[in-house]
Amino acid sequence: MSKEEILKAINERQKNTMSEYLGIEFTDVGENYLCAKMPATEKTIQPMGILHGGASVVLAETLGSVAANFSVDREKYYCVGLEINANHIRSVKKGEWVFGKATALHLGKTTQVWEIRLHNEEGKTTCISRLTMAVLERKG
Repeated sequence: MSKEEILKAINERQKNTMSEYLGIEFTDVGENYLCAKMPATEKTIQPMGILHGGASVVLAETLGSVAANFSVDREKYYCVGLEINANHIRSVKKGEWVFGKATALHLGKTTQVWEIRLHNEEGKTTCISRLTMAVLERKG
């Protein structure tokens, strides 16, 4: 599959999910990384008019989870989240975009660890997250 076909498939798979509701769009994919963006809108901000920390975590977990599942043989395995943490560094204002990149730190047989870095339109870090995924065998 080409990069464009992979991104199209990933974005289509997000239909009728939280990702689609929040406006998450996958923008780039490569060896051991995946990128996406999300708007800071009334769906993702908190009362102070800045991106809600939980929305940052949704973007981070979405990026890491999708990336993890694309890194395994999906006919034999699937990945689910075990743990996520996030350090919120800088805010994103309503009307701006937040961008994220998930990078594989560890791709093991039973676990994976992904680092997800979010940044604003100026390229300044807004959140650093680490996601641990379990790799499970499909049965039946």
